[in-house]
Amino acid sequence: MRIVNGTVFADGAFAQREVHAVGGRFAEAGGEADGVVIEAQGCYVIPGLVDVHFHGCVGHDFCDATTEAYEAIARYEASRGVTAICPATMTYPEEKLASIMDAARAFVTPEDGADLVGINMEGPFISPDKIGAQNPAYLHRADAAMFARLQERAGGLVKIVDIAPEEPGGMEFVDAVGESVRVSIAHTCADYDAASEAFDRGARHLTHCYNAMPGLHHRKPGPIAAAADHPAVTPELIADGVHIHPSMVRLAFRLFGDDRMILISDSMEATGLEDGEYRLGGQPVTVRGNLATLHDGTIAGSATDLMACLRTAVRDMGIPLESAVKAASANPARAIGVDVDYGAIAPGKVASCVLLDQETLEVRLVILRGTVL
Repeated sequence: MRIVNGTVFADGAFAQREVHAVGGRFAEAGGEADGVVIEAQGCYVIPGLVDVHFHGCVGHDFCDATTEAYEAIARYEASRGVTAICPATMTYPEEKLASIMDAARAFVTPEDGADLVGINMEGPFISPDKIGAQNPAYLHRADAAMFARLQERAGGLVKIVDIAPEEPGGMEFVDAVGESVRVSIAHTCADYDAASEAFDRGARHLTHCYNAMPGLHHRKPGPIAAAADHPAVTPELIADGVHIHPSMVRLAFRLFGDDRMILISDSMEATGLEDGEYRLGGQPVTVRGNLATLHDGTIAGSATDLMACLRTAVRDMGIPLESAVKAASANPARAIGVDVDYGAIAPGKVASCVLLDQETLEVRLVILRGTVL
């Protein structure tokens, strides 16, 4: 395959160049290429996006733990230009989480679906006082042995695991598993000192920055400032236009830099469907436009896919396109350790990329593993 006349994002910048692919992998331009020629005049060519935190779409949830659900999710995400996915669990008992791990391990990606590259274990090791849309009935003390059992069931697919480090067992959990999985601070009441200690002990991630955690304060800086003070930490951000004010999105990019920021969708099963009544983590959710809430008014994930979040960040929030693309592709791929294959248009990586209209940033074409979707 050759993609010609496009403005290609590679090495952190856009430039006019050709993109070549052979056997489902990107190849050096100028060398051998498969026979298909894709005209990309008037388009940006960006890497396929990598969503490391979302729950579902088109009426299905990752926690459904069925082949039907996973195929529908993978197909929808690929159609939106999200070509590698690391979906998130919710707060459930170990038996339910084990069934999800089993299903994910057994899942075979369909030809027209995004690659399942990991699992984000968002619950149950979180704070009851920052529960968000998680189910408080199934909260559990951070438990390294329980996590090890689930990771074994998943065949090592869990790439991120969330904790509230201030809760009993939190710090010991980081000590026990921090070298084998990316530990993320999430749904937490941790102050600056507790968050810093967790990062010092090996936590490396901050789940949906600003949401379900203490905010920035000049005398009580909290976990966001602690993350900023630890250069290895990658913060997630939901730029759906609902979760975070545009000014705070811009602030986060300035604070952390676009080499660290990770855009996520946190999307739930209503994404891609009409307004109505849905469920998340076993709890009823009402969706009106981009806003998804529990019946008590708590925001319950998003109804926006990652490509739409990228577009919102650029068009409505003033984030440079280059920064947004990095935050939705290279950075998340690197954070979960799949950047050998994903996150960039570079020789040897999986040949998944997206053609975006230069004026609207809408998806014009998706190339999935070297094939036009």
